[in-house]
Amino acid sequence: MSILATSSFAQSPAPISSSPVVTRAWPSPSPSATPTTEDLINSLGQVDLQAVITLLKSNFTNPDAITDAELTRATVQGLITRLPHGIMLLPGKESNPPEAPSPFYSEILGGHIGYLRVGAVDSANLRALDKALSSFTGKKVDALIVDLRASSVASDLTTAADFAKRFCPKGKLLFTLHKPAARQDRTFNSDHEPAFQGLVMVLADGDTLGAGEAVAAALRFYDKALVIGQPTAGGAVEYADLPLPSGKILRLAVAEMISPDGRSLFPEGIKPDLPVEMSMEDKRQIFQSSSGKGMGPFVYETAGPHMNEAALLAGTNPEVDAAQTAQQRRGRALEKPPAHDAVLQRALDVVTSIEIYQKR
Repeated sequence: MSILATSSFAQSPAPISSSPVVTRAWPSPSPSATPTTEDLINSLGQVDLQAVITLLKSNFTNPDAITDAELTRATVQGLITRLPHGIMLLPGKESNPPEAPSPFYSEILGGHIGYLRVGAVDSANLRALDKALSSFTGKKVDALIVDLRASSVASDLTTAADFAKRFCPKGKLLFTLHKPAARQDRTFNSDHEPAFQGLVMVLADGDTLGAGEAVAAALRFYDKALVIGQPTAGGAVEYADLPLPSGKILRLAVAEMISPDGRSLFPEGIKPDLPVEMSMEDKRQIFQSSSGKGMGPFVYETAGPHMNEAALLAGTNPEVDAAQTAQQRRGRALEKPPAHDAVLQRALDVVTSIEIYQKR
């Protein structure tokens, strides 16, 4: 049974390192810097590694703790930690309910910029995407912001390709699924003209996983879309669930997605062209609230008391201070400023800047 990347059911072993390991020659730590434990472990060759095990068995104060079973258990735990989207241990097939898929959301910002929050890359959201793109046609939408920051739920590869087809040129390679055990790679191509051909921006972060990463890579390659936000999860793989004798499940990455430019999306994911920091908590709160309020309140600042020249020089604003004092006298707590979507704001700023430049 093969499914697309998801980390919803994975157990969380005690962390050894938060960084995924890539198969490559690890550089020696800089002499001027204090090496971390990860640096030291990565610098050990096969001879040193074997020496560590031998010395542990013969010198550790509790030799009963260094059994072959414990060494094997530590190996499995270490691999799961070092390859967080490559190996997962599940308690069983039916032990945890699947993560609820994120819904599709769309609106028009600034009168002409289409905003599409893709959500889960599934058939229901694909239909919603087609409906939104069709509605944009008659509304003079000339730029799109494709938000993939809620695309972490597993989905099938064919649906992922269908999403990318809405934006990429006909006849082009969208992504390749490379499976070492197979005799040939599986390719996914666009078979019709894109539904939108204007300016495209892509928003991504650590919740952009699997199919979302494949879509982001295709849009960046063919539409020259800037990826704005934070690095993606690095889980663009196809999994196989392999049963263990105890009934537990070993979920193993058996194939990786390759972007149109020939680069693997696993395990490092996609690095943003424009990095923008934003907490996951704030983002999820905004997404939850936007269904009723829209995204406007989280990107467009509301008018507030202006600072006069004296306030600018003094670094204070008497109007703001007076308003806060009055609020406190009425026994009300100071209002917390509304959450702000700095990633979407940056995308809107880039679109506006490009349009100003093109009009010159």
